[in-house]
Amino acid sequence: MTVKLGYLLPTREQIMQGKPDAAPLLALAERAEGAGLDSIWVGDSLLARPRHEPLTLLAGVAGRVPRVELGTAVLLPALRNPVILAHLVATLDQVSEGRFIMGVGIAADVPNIRAEFEAAGVPFEKRVGRMMEGLRLCKAFWTGDPVDWDGRWKVADSTLGPTPHRPGGPPIWGGGSAEASLTRAGKHFDGWFPTGPDAAGWGKQWKTVCEAADAAGRAGAAGRAGAVTGAVYLTASIDDDADKADGMINSYLENYYGQPAEVLRRRQACFAGPEAEFLPWLQGYVDAGASHLMVRVVGDHETHIGILAKAREALN
Repeated sequence: MTVKLGYLLPTREQIMQGKPDAAPLLALAERAEGAGLDSIWVGDSLLARPRHEPLTLLAGVAGRVPRVELGTAVLLPALRNPVILAHLVATLDQVSEGRFIMGVGIAADVPNIRAEFEAAGVPFEKRVGRMMEGLRLCKAFWTGDPVDWDGRWKVADSTLGPTPHRPGGPPIWGGGSAEASLTRAGKHFDGWFPTGPDAAGWGKQWKTVCEAADAAGRAGAAGRAGAVTGAVYLTASIDDDADKADGMINSYLENYYGQPAEVLRRRQACFAGPEAEFLPWLQGYVDAGASHLMVRVVGDHETHIGILAKAREALN
């Protein structure tokens, strides 16, 4: 099994630093591809954690890097009208020539995200059903056939163009570690893409995802190459001074999310320490069944990209 290793562009971090220019982000994408990484990712938020709009930015990245996969980590489909979303994603998939991975999630239940949904005119309590119906409507449009839809959205004998480059649309990966998220990923999505937990916990939850996929009759699940990709969103600060790296992770998380680091680190898998210990940490997820690792770095991005490239080579 080839293990893929990806890199998250610091869109949120750039805005937090008062640096909205996209050019440095595009340059980092080029650096990551040139170093041999497999994928480039961006996060999503409107008002809760302001950053660049992910699909627009990825279209720019697609024009600068011709090889790697491009993904959202993760997109919040419930915040978007699915007819418009289907059009955006189909266009992005054409621009990237089929390299887009649509990571999706429902967002955490915290006050600033509830306020974000309210500002977008979207009921927060209905976000799961809204996401799932919206994605089904997107897939209907991506077939290229006329669509009739009578649900939250009303569509009458309408066709959307262009269709995606990849027949049927891009793969959809579901985030989340709650029991319902695991089952949903196994039954309905092409990949599972949580932010943790540790490798042992990830492996246990991955088994639940695979069991749900098998129960749904999805051939090739159960951790084998086939219906569902096992992926994970990781955060890493790599420094020979482990205490310094640990402090950087804590400060980063608290500034990013506005919550105590100890609370966040129970939900998000984080590495803080020297490079020599980083590869075994990643290997734990691979041994548990993960085939695509995405890393959000804390510290100097140029240095970390080089370390990630070496780790990718060692894993394979």
